[in-house]
Amino acid sequence: MSEATASYYRATATPYAPFAPLQGRHDARIVIVGGGYAGLNTALGLAERGVRDVVLLERERIGHGASGRNGGFAFAGYSLGEEALLAKLGRIAARDLFARSVRAVELIRQRIARYAIACDVVDHGVIWANWFRDPEVLSARRRFLAEEFGVEWEWLPKNYLRELVRSQRYGDGLLERNALHMHPLNYAIGLAQAAAGQGVRIHESSGARALTRDGAGWRVATAEGEVRAEQVVLACGGYLAGLRRKVDRAVLPIATYVMATEPLGERLRECLTTPAAVYDTRFAFDYYRPLKDTRLLWGGRISILDRSPDKVRRLLTRDLLKVFPQLEGVKIDYAWSGLMSYARHKMPQLGSAGDGLWWAQAFGGHGVAPTAAAGELLAAAIAEDDPAWRAFSAFGLTESFRPAGFLAAQASYWWAEFRDVMHEVLEG
Repeated sequence: MSEATASYYRATATPYAPFAPLQGRHDARIVIVGGGYAGLNTALGLAERGVRDVVLLERERIGHGASGRNGGFAFAGYSLGEEALLAKLGRIAARDLFARSVRAVELIRQRIARYAIACDVVDHGVIWANWFRDPEVLSARRRFLAEEFGVEWEWLPKNYLRELVRSQRYGDGLLERNALHMHPLNYAIGLAQAAAGQGVRIHESSGARALTRDGAGWRVATAEGEVRAEQVVLACGGYLAGLRRKVDRAVLPIATYVMATEPLGERLRECLTTPAAVYDTRFAFDYYRPLKDTRLLWGGRISILDRSPDKVRRLLTRDLLKVFPQLEGVKIDYAWSGLMSYARHKMPQLGSAGDGLWWAQAFGGHGVAPTAAAGELLAAAIAEDDPAWRAFSAFGLTESFRPAGFLAAQASYWWAEFRDVMHEVLEG
C-alpha cells in the first residue's frame, strides 16, 4: 500500500495545484533542498524578511516525509531531555535553547492565523499521563521545569485525569498548556502556499541529484534542470539526499508508526472527554489525540524497521487495547510509518560549512516546534547575517556509524522498553 493511500493525512490533505518540477537552468540567491518543516520554515522565514529569490526543491510532494506523517503534536523542548540539556550546556545556554522552542510554538500559532492555514488546529494543550503508580516522576519534572526554565505544568489528579482520559492504565498526569495539535500535512501545505505567495519558487518531483561548487556559489542539479545559487540549505530529515556524505552520515533515519481508527462517533467519549492530545511517561510511550471526525489517531514505537501498514496496524492495535480495552473490535482505517532523523546526541543539527552550505536536520521525534525555531535561525543568518544560529553549535555533525549505529539504536530502544517493563513488574 502506498503512502498516499495508507496515510490518513494524505487522504484528507488540502487540495492544491501541484508545484511544477524544475526544468531548465535557473539562478537564485538560495536553494533549499527538502520540502518538510525545516525547509519550509526556512523558506517562509526568508520570504518574511524580504528575500524573494529562493528556490525550494522537493523530491516527492510537500510534506512527504516525517513532516506530513507525524502525530501532529507541537510543544516546547527537544528529543534530548531538559535535564540532559542543562547538564550539557549550563543554565544560560540551556534556557536560551528551550526558550526558542517555547517561542516557536507561539510562532506556529501566529502563522496558522496569519496565513489562514486550515490544519484543524486544537489549542488545548497536551497531557503527560503517568503510566506508573509512583507520582514522583511527574513531581520531579514539574519542579525541575518550574525552577530551571520558568515553565508551569498543571497537575491533574488521578480521579480527574480519568474523567478526561477514560482508562484505568494511568495514575496522575500533567497538562502542558502551551501546546497544540493539528493536521501536520495540511500545516506543511499551508506553509508552502504562504511561502509561494511571497515569491518562493517551489518545485515538487524535483529530487536533487548533485551538488557542486560553481565559482563562489553552488550548482544543484535535478533530473530535468539545475539551479545556480549563492547558498544552499540541506533540510532532508530522514529521507537523505545523498549530496554531502558528512551531512547524511550524521543522522540515523528511524521509523515510527501511526494509525487512525474508523470514525467512533459517541464511542470516542468512552475514551476521551478532552480535546487535548495525550502521551505517557514511558520511554517507549504511546501518543494519541482525537480528530475532528471522531477518529482516534494513535502512534508509538520507535524502530529501525519501516514496517508495512498491516504490521503497523497489528502492533499499534495491541498497544491501543492496553489503554482502551473498551475499543475491542474497532476498525483501523489507516496505518503508516515514517522516517525521522536522529543524531546520536538527540539534538537538532543546525550549522554551516562557512562556504554558503547550510544544514538543518536531526529533529527526531520532537520536531514540529524545533523546525520552526531552526527555520527562523537560518533565515536570520542568511538574510541578516545573524549569528544566533550558533546556539546549536555544541551539537554538530556527529558520525552515526551506520549500519552499526542502527543496531546500537535498536538495542538502546529495547533496553529502555525492558526498563519500562521491569518498572511495571516492580510496582506489581
